[in-house]
Amino acid sequence: MNKIALVTGAGSGIGRGVALALHAAGYSVVLAGRRKSELETTAAQADRMLVVPTDVTVPESVDALFAKTQETFGRLDVLFNNAGISAPAVPLEDLTFEQWSAVVNVNLTGAFLCAQAAIRLMKAQTPRGGRIINNGSISAHAPRPNSAPYTATKHAITGLTKSISLDGRKHNIACSQIDIGNAATEMTEKMAAGIPQANGSTMVEPRMDVRHVADAVVYMANLPLEANVQFITVMATNMPFVGRG
Repeated sequence: MNKIALVTGAGSGIGRGVALALHAAGYSVVLAGRRKSELETTAAQADRMLVVPTDVTVPESVDALFAKTQETFGRLDVLFNNAGISAPAVPLEDLTFEQWSAVVNVNLTGAFLCAQAAIRLMKAQTPRGGRIINNGSISAHAPRPNSAPYTATKHAITGLTKSISLDGRKHNIACSQIDIGNAATEMTEKMAAGIPQANGSTMVEPRMDVRHVADAVVYMANLPLEANVQFITVMATNMPFVGRG
């Protein structure tokens, strides 16, 4: 049976890389994101891809995404909850309420709404069940300077992952989290020029090819539902995360 995967934030970076890797592994893939043109760029690289422009912060938009998925494919086997943004790297006291809210709405509320819709579909389909993979971050363990909104939401994703794992058991729904450190995408290009460190210095940080993230997600997705990678960290080996710099 052909398996169906849905990737949010599929128009660029990690989302695009994971969507193409899942396709290469035999999945039909639903591409969700705000920018239709970028989703279509992803879709143009393979067949069996469904483009559904979506704002994950709007319940009605999320409902329409999952309704379209069910209408087109009849089921959903894997959700990769990937959509995310960050706020400007300014001192916490200088953040605006709008900047804080935007990050919380996309990174946390968006992930919740998509997980909620996925659970409703997965528990009702035959065969019942499926897998939800949340994109956490190294920030789910340790913050960067001036990253309160992003860090807070990624810590919250860890709690959401654990809750879904527990509540999904009775429906044969598994939930995992991948914490990624310095994948080479548009979002991390600034690291090549130097990025502030906890000790006040600025340092160029190593990055890794995004395909390593995609390979990890495919491995997680392909496990039978009786097995689960609860948490996995995939990071550039020499990035300043383990130790004291």
